[in-house]
Amino acid sequence: MQSDDLGELKTSNDAREDASELRRRLDQDGYLFFRQLLAPDRLLILRHEMLTVMQVGGWLIKGTAPVDGIADPDARSTEGDPEYTDVYHQVYRLRSFHDVAHSREVMDVLERIRGCPMMPQPQKVARLWFPKFTEHTTPIHQDFVHFQGTHDNLTCWSPIGDCPRELGGLAVLRGSHKVDRVLEHHFSLGAGSLHVDPTEHAELSDEWLTTDYQIGDTLIFPALTIHKALPNVTEDRLRVSLDNRYQRVSDPIAEHMLNPHLASMSPLSWEEVYNDWDSDEFQYYWKEFETPVLPKITEYLDKAFGEAIELARRGDNRAKLHLRRTVAKDSNSEQGKLAATVLSAMD
Repeated sequence: MQSDDLGELKTSNDAREDASELRRRLDQDGYLFFRQLLAPDRLLILRHEMLTVMQVGGWLIKGTAPVDGIADPDARSTEGDPEYTDVYHQVYRLRSFHDVAHSREVMDVLERIRGCPMMPQPQKVARLWFPKFTEHTTPIHQDFVHFQGTHDNLTCWSPIGDCPRELGGLAVLRGSHKVDRVLEHHFSLGAGSLHVDPTEHAELSDEWLTTDYQIGDTLIFPALTIHKALPNVTEDRLRVSLDNRYQRVSDPIAEHMLNPHLASMSPLSWEEVYNDWDSDEFQYYWKEFETPVLPKITEYLDKAFGEAIELARRGDNRAKLHLRRTVAKDSNSEQGKLAATVLSAMD
């Protein structure tokens, strides 16, 4: 499906103060979309800080303004590549990156929707996508398979910079949350390594929605809404966005969401994240609440890994790439050893 074939997201700025109408729209459509819910000036400062770190890390063309996000094609990498995590975790140390998740503008809307205190989950996420790296575009999926906890958790996605369709914004499948269950996911490249095929489920519509996002825009949806990223087909622009989850303070949280993002790829502690902060505000804030902790459900990724093994044995290059990343992540794990054995047999 081309981005031109997608419909337009409906804005909810007109209902921002109306809790019952926000809930009705969320229940009906499976998303809420706000123009410039976050202050653009604040995000421009954050964009400059994030992209400056990326330029130091070698991701941007030397001599260009960091805020322009002009990517060096020789530096292309993505989640699962060690060289990606090396730079990503430098971005992750920025206090401003974590602070924005606590923005009162967002928290007010979320607490209005749920009618109770909410908190950002500790694991904040940035999505940093290189141009013309389309085989790694985030596939169609539901967030629950990755972030777990409860189906009521809400994702807030915001571009850090204007994000027209060709730069690869998010698209949602309208009303798809009404399936009211986690659908079967399969192996894929792209963030999370899991995808769902909506055509396998007759009750789903084919009404995909997106927009030309502007800095400060925010898309909100629950954990069962089916969504995807559009490919970044620009010549040279890096797509930068925030991708955070929120929950009721009384709801359970999955244990892996208490750790920094991609800490399983390369060790990173909260002490390291906080090391250069000039304030302890928002450090360990989740420990104020008696939030139940649930073990991580591994069956989704375990199933996908099994599919990748079988595909690799049949010569699928995408699956072989996934196995090489598994080995690079932890060659001594059971999956790392199996992946290495399969790859060695093929060589």
